[in-house]
Amino acid sequence: MDLLIAFLIFIISVVGVLILDQSLIIAMLIGLVVFWYTGMRRGGSFHAIGKAAMASVRDSLIVIKVMLIIGLLTGIWRTSGTITISIYYGLMAIRPQLFLIVTFLLCCLLSYALGTSFGVAATVGVIFMALARSGGVDPLVTAGTIFSGVYFGDRCSPVSSSANMVAGITGTKIYDNVKWMMKTGAVPFLLTLGIYSFLSFRHPLSAVDESLRSALSTDFSLSLWSFLPAVLMLLLPLFKVSVIRSITASIVSAVLVSYFVQGAGAKEILTSLLIGYDHPESALGTLLKGGGLTSMLEVVILLIISSMYSGIFRETKMLDQMHEKLAGFCKRFGRFHTMTLTSIVVGGLFCNQTISILMCRDLLQEAYERTGGTSQEFAIDMENSVILICCFIPWAVGAMVPRQFLGVGVGCMVYAVYMYLVPLTYWFLKPVFAAFRSDRRAHVQQGN
Repeated sequence: MDLLIAFLIFIISVVGVLILDQSLIIAMLIGLVVFWYTGMRRGGSFHAIGKAAMASVRDSLIVIKVMLIIGLLTGIWRTSGTITISIYYGLMAIRPQLFLIVTFLLCCLLSYALGTSFGVAATVGVIFMALARSGGVDPLVTAGTIFSGVYFGDRCSPVSSSANMVAGITGTKIYDNVKWMMKTGAVPFLLTLGIYSFLSFRHPLSAVDESLRSALSTDFSLSLWSFLPAVLMLLLPLFKVSVIRSITASIVSAVLVSYFVQGAGAKEILTSLLIGYDHPESALGTLLKGGGLTSMLEVVILLIISSMYSGIFRETKMLDQMHEKLAGFCKRFGRFHTMTLTSIVVGGLFCNQTISILMCRDLLQEAYERTGGTSQEFAIDMENSVILICCFIPWAVGAMVPRQFLGVGVGCMVYAVYMYLVPLTYWFLKPVFAAFRSDRRAHVQQGN
């Protein structure tokens, strides 16, 4: 009963801060106090619970480091013109019947390179929405296309904070996860591309706003050197370079491009790295504003507090009864089916991707272990469910924030087909991938 009361207080806190438009950190701190107190009521000591909580935070340090360095990347890419030149040449490729196709592919490319859904939606997404409205394309269709593109990278980019979080909390390697996400995401990606190809011909762009391309070339030097940070970010992982080193190389190259190509001063570069790009006097200043180290601080604090939750739950064994029930569901209905349904529930209740990821881990990790699931399977099942599902729920942060950027209603989610095709296709095709893994392991063992 005390655990139920604790969860109710926590849920009410989350709903309250969302209604009042306050930081989720407030609700997370309230939940931390409530669950800590509940653990002590169940016999745990203050010191033991604190020690377990801090141990859980230490396990998340690598993810925290990656998130902070990603913040640096998102700021300096704006200053170096990397985002700008990608948009410029993307606009050049637009033909009336190809508008939605280009929108989807460019959002996929940038979200994969940057690893941020909000960042791409707030920049490229806003630009494409402006083009759609001026060119007579249905805003709901365009917004749904943007949603699919930005969450493509949010799910499977090696620099995505959510992908790195999943790798960190499941003890798996990010590049192994990315490979499996590409394999399991190939079918829904092709289906999505086919659907947007059909819609693109049904909703052609009547005209391209040339003033936007003019503004891009006025505010930035469109030297091909501006592509270098993105090229390094895309190629280095193929040569087994670690995430942190790949991002660092991209940041260093972006700093050099900002200074020598874009003519940015040391102060401007440092400002972009720390607090983000901000040039209100520029024609594109409001569109490109953002990024920087500070943009990731709230996410990092949320991760730290959420990690402490995990330590408290493990130390006090508060979730043991749920583990038993969920293990039974896994045996009866299947692990991914149970993961999907759990994702819908926690996403609907907590309205936040970070919290949903950690709650699914705390609720289902033991159930997977008891039913023969591997850590790799656990990670990929999370990537193909909770990562997208909790951002598809209309009242969740992952759905509301991009819609605010794009200025559209809930109806656009119908056209965000990639976000629901991934879990739907994996629901049916998972046995194929499971068989492939088994055959590959058998082949390796025979070779040895």
